[in-house]
Amino acid sequence: MNPHAPRIRDAGDSALLIEWNEAIDPEINARAIATAAAIRDAVITGLRDVVSTYRSVAVFFDPLRVEPGELRTVLARLSSEPRHVGQGKTIDVPVTYGGEAGPDLAAVAEWARLSTDAVIASHAGTEYRVFMLGFLPGFAYLGPVDAAIAAPRRSTPRVRVPRGSVGIAGRFTGVYPRESPGGWQLIGWSGVKVFDVTRTQPSLFAPGDVVRFRSVSAQQTSAGNDVREAGESRDRSTRTVTVLRAGLFTTIQDRGRWGQQANGVPVSGAMDLVAHRAANLIVGNRDDAATLEVTVVGPELRVEQETRVAITGADLDASVDGATAPLGVAMRCRPGSVLRFGERRWGARAYVAFDGGVNVPLTFGSRATHVGAALGGIDGRALVGGDRLPLGPPRDEAVKASIVSPATVRGGVRLRVLAGPQDDFFSEPAFEVLERTRFVVTPQSNRMGYRLSGGNIPRATDREMISDATFVGAIQVPASGEPILLMSDRQTTGGYPQMATVITADLPLAGQLAPGDWVEFARCTRAEAIAALRDQEAMLGGLT
Repeated sequence: MNPHAPRIRDAGDSALLIEWNEAIDPEINARAIATAAAIRDAVITGLRDVVSTYRSVAVFFDPLRVEPGELRTVLARLSSEPRHVGQGKTIDVPVTYGGEAGPDLAAVAEWARLSTDAVIASHAGTEYRVFMLGFLPGFAYLGPVDAAIAAPRRSTPRVRVPRGSVGIAGRFTGVYPRESPGGWQLIGWSGVKVFDVTRTQPSLFAPGDVVRFRSVSAQQTSAGNDVREAGESRDRSTRTVTVLRAGLFTTIQDRGRWGQQANGVPVSGAMDLVAHRAANLIVGNRDDAATLEVTVVGPELRVEQETRVAITGADLDASVDGATAPLGVAMRCRPGSVLRFGERRWGARAYVAFDGGVNVPLTFGSRATHVGAALGGIDGRALVGGDRLPLGPPRDEAVKASIVSPATVRGGVRLRVLAGPQDDFFSEPAFEVLERTRFVVTPQSNRMGYRLSGGNIPRATDREMISDATFVGAIQVPASGEPILLMSDRQTTGGYPQMATVITADLPLAGQLAPGDWVEFARCTRAEAIAALRDQEAMLGGLT
């Protein structure tokens, strides 16, 4: 394949993936970076996000605002035109190697049959290219590492890797932006803050930059600071809601944060966007106001001032002051009213909207909580007892009296999919397995993704996929063959092929699945996907 003649693949009905040769190569990577920049600079209606990876560019768009065929034409032109690739900035990163700061340094030296000093000299004596960001916000994949010290990942990942840890995984090295699980070999630590939401450019590294590590003593390494929330200061709201009991997992969500995936920041947002938007519209909010996403076991909430409330989504036996709270109806709650939830009847996630919305600070233009990245909501975490939620001023909008009853999930659901973007890793028999199997959502499932059991999907064994962009609703297939359905909090990049992607109109149904529920998949056409999305928007349009 000519590196200047990329292939454009479908990634569901709302994203396209431009890809060049299947190789990790600086020239191809530079091409991807330049193309991503050109797409961002172009005036494209409905464009949501652009992300460059090792050898590709993911383009996210609103399929109701831009025709995919026309977008393909624009992308084909922009990705094929010769472009000057400017030099990225050079960044110096001080590192303390070994000891408590680098617990795997000796193991890497043993693997390489070198002294620890030789490993340090090699690691610090190489210039590294930033190929892409992913895994965590601000985590840069830097390479190539000298083959002599390119130790593989640990066989057992650590549950906790400290912020600032410098690791090696094969031909790549990187700096952990925050504490997280991880399987890289840890050889040192740096106090440099590689991701900071208070900066204009939150990530220290950008694709195409050059990074140099410099060995320093522990005393010379800056201690750095923890990441804090950015955005407007917290409002001293005159209207609040008190969390008396938090429930299983209750978070603040909106429609998600677009435009930061190139920095490794997931979109996040409500798992069932239809229920979230409907709840807002019923109480007179804009449909992007922040609501509470209540998961399976609900919280206990006290409304401190008169407030309109609506609940949509899952039926979790909600009540206000002991009286049943019907789904999809605006309720006027007096000061001191207590909202409670009981047993789960169906669905997995209910949405609670308050007139004015939950008015916590914006982070990158969104209030959505992503617990894994500690972004949004209240300090990037799920709610706890004692939290006080500020509400914004209510809009002067008529309250919608109609009851909204989106499709419900009672034990399981059949989801429609479009093949791709890595469907060439799978044969037609593999797709037959996908479509004839009733999978079960396992307990090892969360907002990042559902691990599914019930059948193994065969995939190509003669090739390994280079890590690439991921997509909400994508069905990833690891070597085990047991698929993973990626959901709202999925990482922005991943290393497993994505054989198919759930259509946008069916993602809210997927968002209502809980462990133990079943799920089936069926291929459909793009025309069917867009028709279903138009019908969904028409239903919501009846509330505006």
